[in-house]
Amino acid sequence: MPNINTEIQKRILVLDGAMGTMLQRYNFSEEDFRGERFKDYPSSLKGNNDLLSLTQPQAIADVHRLYFEAGADIVETNTFSGTTIAMADYNMEDLVYELNFESAKIAKKVAEEFTAVNPDKPRFVAGSIGPTNRTASLSPDVNRPEFRAITFEELRIAYKQQTEALIDGGVDVLLVETIFDTLNAKAALFAIEEVKEERNIDIPIMVSGTITDASGRTLSGQTVEAFLTSISHIPLLSVGFNCALGAEQLKPYLQRLSYETDFNTSAHPNAGLPNAFGEYDQTPEQMQALIEDYLKDGLINIIGGCCGTNPEHIKAIAEVAAKYQPRQLKVQV
Repeated sequence: MPNINTEIQKRILVLDGAMGTMLQRYNFSEEDFRGERFKDYPSSLKGNNDLLSLTQPQAIADVHRLYFEAGADIVETNTFSGTTIAMADYNMEDLVYELNFESAKIAKKVAEEFTAVNPDKPRFVAGSIGPTNRTASLSPDVNRPEFRAITFEELRIAYKQQTEALIDGGVDVLLVETIFDTLNAKAALFAIEEVKEERNIDIPIMVSGTITDASGRTLSGQTVEAFLTSISHIPLLSVGFNCALGAEQLKPYLQRLSYETDFNTSAHPNAGLPNAFGEYDQTPEQMQALIEDYLKDGLINIIGGCCGTNPEHIKAIAEVAAKYQPRQLKVQV
């Protein structure tokens, strides 16, 4: 059985690019999102990308396939919003287990196809666990600073359900990503540890936070070092940053992270910063050059792309990553 813990010591692992960017190319209509099964559903479903794992599974499999063909070692499941909290927007809380389970199965099937063809380059599936659309640390109401839209316990329950379904579907790793509020992430990590204990299993965990602006802090106000301290009590496969910033803007924070942590490090930045229309203009070649700076400085163990990246970006990143050695972990004394 291929093992990600062994592979990460041999080479820099490449994570896939954006799922949303790829799905936009299909230009799916409301009817496409609904499919036959949900054609009479009372809520509007357009934009619920996670639902496409049930209504357009072939498209999801094709996106995974394109990223593997581009050189990715790890693809993320189509489950970024796969919690009861996020699915409440579509009145689809009851579908959460099925959405995560089926998304994991789709990705795993494609990964196994690629591993079978080239066993020397095993492919892995990361169960994507997003931040939800609620924050446990901050009040959404400026006039009521004490108010919270969600509790730690509610987050724990939601994340536990998602975690169980992803594991049942066959993921190799769990990726708690795009963390803007570390308290949310701690609820996810707590839930994961609970599932591991109940099932007597060990599954690698990746954690990826989001630095939201030039202040170098997460949305809930933590610096790189504070974020790292908050999550380092859990044994992690990797810790890193994704989203919000492009590769160039992200570099100083990765340097600090790389210096401070004994875990493997990861980054999946956006394709630059969005333009006035919210689109990403950075070409694969431009992104490749910026990523090469990370690699020259030995900052990275896992590298991929977030918003605006596609298989062309990942191909360029995989090509340059193959030329460098992974970041060396500090030897524990």
